[in-house]
Amino acid sequence: MAQLVRPEALTLDRQEALGYVGYSGQVMSEDLLQRFEQLASACETTLEPVGVWDVFARAESETCAQSSGFDKQARSADQAQSYPGVQLVDGPWLAGADIANHLTGAKEVVLMACTLGAKSEHELRKYMALGSVDGVLYGACASALVESLANAVETSVVDFAAARGLRTNFRYSPGYGDMPLAVQPQFLRALNATTRIGLNVTPDNFLLPTKSVTAVIGLFDADAPVPGARTQCSVCQLRHHCELRKKGTFCHGFAANK
Repeated sequence: MAQLVRPEALTLDRQEALGYVGYSGQVMSEDLLQRFEQLASACETTLEPVGVWDVFARAESETCAQSSGFDKQARSADQAQSYPGVQLVDGPWLAGADIANHLTGAKEVVLMACTLGAKSEHELRKYMALGSVDGVLYGACASALVESLANAVETSVVDFAAARGLRTNFRYSPGYGDMPLAVQPQFLRALNATTRIGLNVTPDNFLLPTKSVTAVIGLFDADAPVPGARTQCSVCQLRHHCELRKKGTFCHGFAANK
């Protein structure tokens, strides 16, 4: 029952895009502002954002499957099997104590993936060739647009859950906390994301096209406690180097904290 999401007239958050290039209220020339707006509009009008998500049941036994590939990262099969995480039926082993906590009490689990498509890679190269300023601004706009896309896909999941009398927690991506990027290949296979939305993964487990997002969302009974407060920065691997956090600001619309 995989669901494709193709938002119409998707817009990007200009302030978010400027934040990616370090803007925090400095004076910008009119020419630079105009160029930034041209590049933001180009992202919104020329790219074809698309996402896919599907619902997976949790396995009764949540030990690491030997076929998951996670055991290759451990010293022994027993060590791999004792490592915390969540096993999905016909889906990946989501390794890590943080994702296990994030999904505590979840009835089902949604995997989602979204991308700005192959054209975004071509456009990034084109604008970098035109000049470093254009390349950096366009990349920031594309990053903000893929966040808007991820929000739209997440909204689709929230609406689906609400129609079933369920609640969701926020999306949690590979690379957050202790959930490794090594899950990406299985993640994409479970969603058939390469065929459905043209999303691939490199040998180093990075997404291609680069302006893409994968994430996990838990589905909970309406009266159940929902773990994973979105205000927590503690689960993010970038927390010690985050420029936003150093300034006392935030990501995803929620105030940063420890």
